Amino acid sequence: MLVTTNWINDYLVNDVSTEDQAELLTAAGFPLEGTDTLPDGDVRQDFEMTSNRGDCTCHLGLAREISARTGIALSPPNLDVVDEGAPIDQEASVENMEKELCPLYTARVILGTSVSDSPNWLKTKIENRGDTARNALVDATNFILFEQGQPTHVFDLDKLAGRKIIVRMAKDGETFLPLGDGAEVIKLTNKDLVIADAEKPVALAGVKGGANASVTNDTKNILIESATFNPVIVREMSRRHKISSDSSFRFERGVSPRQVEPCANRLANVLLDVGGGTLCAGTLRDGKNLPEPIIVTMRTDYCNERLGMELTNEQIVEHLASIGFETSIADGVVTSVVPCFRGDIHREIDLVEEVGRVHGYENIPLKDTVEVRVPAFGGEAAGKQAVLNELAGMGFIECVTHSLISIDAASQFLLDGESPLLIDDDRAAAEPALRPSLIPSLLTVRKHNDDNGVQDVQLAELGSVFVVQDGKHIETTELACILDAKEDEGIGELRGVINRICSVLTSSDDIVITPSTATPWLEPGGDIVLNGKLIGRMGRLSTAVQKKWHLANTTHVAQLHVAQLFEQFPPDVQSRPLPKQPAIERDISLIVDENVLWSNVYSTLKQLNLPLLEEIEYVTTFRGKNIGAGKKSLTLRMRFRDKTRTLTHDEVNTPSSEAAVALQEQLGAEIRS
Repeated sequence: MLVTTNWINDYLVNDVSTEDQAELLTAAGFPLEGTDTLPDGDVRQDFEMTSNRGDCTCHLGLAREISARTGIALSPPNLDVVDEGAPIDQEASVENMEKELCPLYTARVILGTSVSDSPNWLKTKIENRGDTARNALVDATNFILFEQGQPTHVFDLDKLAGRKIIVRMAKDGETFLPLGDGAEVIKLTNKDLVIADAEKPVALAGVKGGANASVTNDTKNILIESATFNPVIVREMSRRHKISSDSSFRFERGVSPRQVEPCANRLANVLLDVGGGTLCAGTLRDGKNLPEPIIVTMRTDYCNERLGMELTNEQIVEHLASIGFETSIADGVVTSVVPCFRGDIHREIDLVEEVGRVHGYENIPLKDTVEVRVPAFGGEAAGKQAVLNELAGMGFIECVTHSLISIDAASQFLLDGESPLLIDDDRAAAEPALRPSLIPSLLTVRKHNDDNGVQDVQLAELGSVFVVQDGKHIETTELACILDAKEDEGIGELRGVINRICSVLTSSDDIVITPSTATPWLEPGGDIVLNGKLIGRMGRLSTAVQKKWHLANTTHVAQLHVAQLFEQFPPDVQSRPLPKQPAIERDISLIVDENVLWSNVYSTLKQLNLPLLEEIEYVTTFRGKNIGAGKKSLTLRMRFRDKTRTLTHDEVNTPSSEAAVALQEQLGAEIRS
């Protein structure tokens, strides 16, 4: 942002040197990027502007910041105007057809003006800032732009067809010739907002004026435009047509409707001064009602706590008032009416920042020591890291994939009553669905590796998944694992992975896998249950899904809903001494019906409360023609131990026999050995 020292001083009761201006504005958040001393002794300064401070893209705004930090009174220009001419509606009319994109459009009319070179004071200000002086009328609009931060424009009223202004969307194929030497005609689309007369576009709204209604040496009557436009459409048009201007720079940062008319009055005064003429009575305006002022409250103790210092109520009020806030205080709460030019102030913390900025960050005391407290270990972040470390130790490769997938891929992994959550963005037309599971993304990674000759890959990912259920958007955290394995080994390997993850997060690996047909992408599939709660699903990938991703090897997958497990991390782990006495183990092989689950066998034995029984372990399952159709052979191991002495085999025979009898009676088992 280019400004000059003398121009800033025009709005301060006492002059401030170039060096002091640079120091004060840098401390206020506008770092100096360069200076240039001019022939007349003035200095051009270049300050960096943040995107939220459109109010300081002008000399008056920067002068206000200097005033706040020095106490030098601000001397703003007079915005009153005398309009003694004929009623304005006899000379022109305004119609705003796009009030959402143009919240307020105003026009004033001056009759009988003359166009000449700018007087020395105006020409000097324009040229010292680094711009080219054109003529008195055009330079006056630039003067208001760089003084107030309000873009304005002047049309030759006699060149406006129907002496009318219409704010509308362009028609596809309409053409427009922008102002400027060497400018080329551009073709408009129905996405462009234009200022038109009764026949044609005469300006690209908020971006550039047009040559068709421009001011020339023959101009006698002018229409003054002062308006505000939606920042987004101005930015889009500027980029689409590769046209940037000082006006678009400011509209992209937001211009308040409440400053539109006062700045139009200021411009009218300057135009009357440099070009003469008569100002018609009244203002043409079309748009929405002016927005109500924003009111923000702030607790003084909250302010002092955040700043780390004690400011008095008087200091807080004074700091806010110095930058244009109408402020009152009662019962320790500051109530501030935000000035219209500060569209970036909405929250309590915003006021805290303003108080600190005006007071001076350099004036906030720093403690010689900093209190350091080691945070308690645990929570979601620590749980995630623990899980990823365990997976890496088990040979899994962590993946980070995009959250958007195709609708076809998403539809493969939806439960009954669920539908995919879609985004409305043309750029994501091919993959508009937020993933309902991490599995499809991992399968894509697996396929990519397969195509490149990489085999036996174990992949895992931890991330968010999304579905729509009962009309509500549901987001959960999922851990997904996929691996290639033989038909009779994959489930066992995944079961071990799940046991380990649950053990790390909850200190319990007492999980139960129950067969389920609710997951269409698994065949067979099962629900993972921990302490009676469903925490995930696992199984062999269905043939249909396998073919969809063109995977050659049998793939096994697991999905864990880990958010509820993270809440228990870190678990309360109890250390126990290693046993000093040896154990006696007894294996039992039994033939049971195919529908008998390991959980059935385990619970049957557990309910017996056999003395000295320390552990029940699953060993293996066998199926074959010697076993019989619809049957399977299951082998388990029971471990017995006394912590104080060595057991004898006779002491173990009785509980072992009780276990065999219970399995026969309750599950219809045939004991093989």
